[in-house]
Formats: sequence, structure tokens, C-alpha cells
Amino acid sequence: MEKEKKIEIFDIEKCPECKSPNLITDYDTGEMVCGDCGLVLPDPIIDRGPEWRAYTDGEKAKRSRVGTPITLTVHDKGLFTTVGGPFGIDRDAFGRKIPLETKLQMRRLRKWQIHSRVRSSIDRNLARAMGELDHLADKLNIPPKSPTREIAAVIYRKVLEKGLVRGRSIAAVVPACLYAACRKARIPRTLREIAEVSFEMVGVNKKEVGRCYRLIIKELNKQMPIVDPASCISKIAEKIGISGKTQGRAIEILRQAKEKRMSSGRGPMGLAAAALYIACELNNEMKNFREYSRPVTQRDIAETAGVTEVTVRNRYKELVEELGIKLPPKTPQIS
Repeated sequence: MEKEKKIEIFDIEKCPECKSPNLITDYDTGEMVCGDCGLVLPDPIIDRGPEWRAYTDGEKAKRSRVGTPITLTVHDKGLFTTVGGPFGIDRDAFGRKIPLETKLQMRRLRKWQIHSRVRSSIDRNLARAMGELDHLADKLNIPPKSPTREIAAVIYRKVLEKGLVRGRSIAAVVPACLYAACRKARIPRTLREIAEVSFEMVGVNKKEVGRCYRLIIKELNKQMPIVDPASCISKIAEKIGISGKTQGRAIEILRQAKEKRMSSGRGPMGLAAAALYIACELNNEMKNFREYSRPVTQRDIAETAGVTEVTVRNRYKELVEELGIKLPPKTPQIS
């Protein structure tokens, strides 16, 4: 007598009785039924869902047991296992002490697990670079789960694949990749800001970071978007304490300048600083200084924007003349 062939449920595409593909899956009863002839397949379906119940979104999020998402900011993309739980390797999952023999075994396992994560020179390079990228991004107040970090990690991996890191310092390539990511994500971070933080951390100056950035743009054939001066307004104004009304007026001045094509060939930070200074004069913006208030000066805005007073003054004259802005008479300042 021949053995009856067992039908695996995951191989079924048609009804074994009428050959109809109209199969209906009932997850409540765990059965699969043919919609044409009504045959109930003998094998129950496999429930691949969780074994727990959740009636609210809060319970579902609390009871969910999943690993960390894959991220490119870690050299192995986060696909690793950590030997040693929240209590370390001296205690088990319940916090109880483990025997000495087991403790030594766990230490050996952790040692080999660390060695297995970093096996080649590329892994070592990525491990060091991603660590420096995290430190640099933290110093620049870029959120940990920000897409900017992911973009910077992708750019560095492409640079590493092309062999552009060879003969160059990782400490100079990483800030260049982060600056390119900030440009790509339209985050108002200047090359000078990133280079200053990098110099404080590892001693890499702006010249080296700029050289690596130009090399990355050339070799990867990337087209970087032009920085919008309006995105720099809030960055300057928040540090000084300028009101939102004045910021809105400065953005309107930049919009008029953009319509007249005045922003081409000029630094976005200098143009934003000049527009903000004009808006402060129009709105008579005051700044709290020690025990009294005084008008916002060009020096205040220039120092905050990271440009010279000459740059602010030149852009200020250009905007006033081209846009025909009528400024109120200046009041004498308290020295």
C-alpha cells in the first residue's frame, strides 16, 4: 500500500480536489478553505504571529520583542550579538551570580565574539570611522537617529569602496563626509563649524577637511544643492534672541533678493546676516545687554554668523540699494 503523500501547507497554491486557486485563509480557526468546492485542507496553517495578545497600541509596543533596526552608522550594520546582558558576564539574566567556570567561559566567548566582529582591515577602518562619526555628530547636536548620520555613513562607505581613504587620514575624511551629508539634507552647518569641532577633537584643520570634501564630490560625481540663505536666519537669530517677527521680515528680504538673482555668487551666511541686520533696523530690534537694552549691532550678527563685519556691511549696502529699502534714522548707541 502506497503511503499517502503529505501536502505541506506552504506549498499549496491550488485546491487538491478541484484545482481551484481560490483558497481562503481563516486565521481565527487556523484553517484554509477552498472558495469553490468548500474543501477544508487537512493540515492547519502555521501562525507566524506573536504568541501574546495586545488590545491597545501601548501594549503592542511594550510586548513587542524585536532587535534593533539595521543601521549603516555601525560598521557591521547592527547585526551583532552582545555577550553579557544588563548585569554583565558575572550574573545571569535574573541577576544571580554564576559559577566561576561558567564565568570564565563567558569571558572567552565575549573575547571571540569581539574578534569575530572585526575580522578584516576594512572592518577595522569602518569601526574607527563610524565611532568618530558618532562623536563628531554628537558635538554638532545632530540627533542620533537622524537621516543625516545615515547619509554620512553611506558616503563614507562609498569612499572606502573606491579606495579614496588610502593615504589619507580617517579623521579628515569623516568630517568631509558629514559636511556633504549636511549639504545633502539641507542642514545649515558650515564647513568652518565642522572643521572647528574636528580640530578640537583630533586636530584636523579646515584646509584638510575642505580638500577631502572636494575630492569626494569629484570622485563620487555628486551634485550638492545650493544652500538657501533663508535656512540660516533662524540659526543666527536664535543665538542672539531675535524675535520671530524680525526673522520673518528677514526671510521676506531674502525672498525679494532671490527674485532679483542677488544670491548667486554670494555666501549664504553673509547674505542671511545682512538681511537679518536690515530687519532688525526696520523693526527696531533690541537686545538685552547687562542691565539695559540696546539695538542689535553688526558685530553681534557677524560674530554669531561666523563672518566678518566687512562682509555684513557690503551685503547690507547691496540689499538696501537693489531692493530700495528705506531705513529709519539711526538712534545713538550707548557705548
